[in-house]
Amino acid sequence: MVKNLFDKAVPATGESYETLLKNDDVTIELIVSSDQPEPILYHQPNDEAVLLLEGEATLWIDGRHITLKSGDFLHIPAKTPHKVLETSCGTRWLAIHTKAPLC
Repeated sequence: MVKNLFDKAVPATGESYETLLKNDDVTIELIVSSDQPEPILYHQPNDEAVLLLEGEATLWIDGRHITLKSGDFLHIPAKTPHKVLETSCGTRWLAIHTKAPLC
């Protein structure tokens, strides 16, 4: 089945999530952000990699601020505290969660 990652509507607030692929080893999600993200502190048991497809975002990762723009890829190791601080309206991400470490 073909899916267009740019067809999903932008939420009024927060972020919307859609699972694109899930198996025993990996989950790939499409995340679409409003310009009002919820500052949830994540501390996930598995590695995560994010690819920013469109927009801009500022994240807090283990005490550091990191700004991402379209095309940026970031690996977040398991158990690393992080949260989304700011996003431009319509920011689109691919989030790849793996059970085995990426690095």
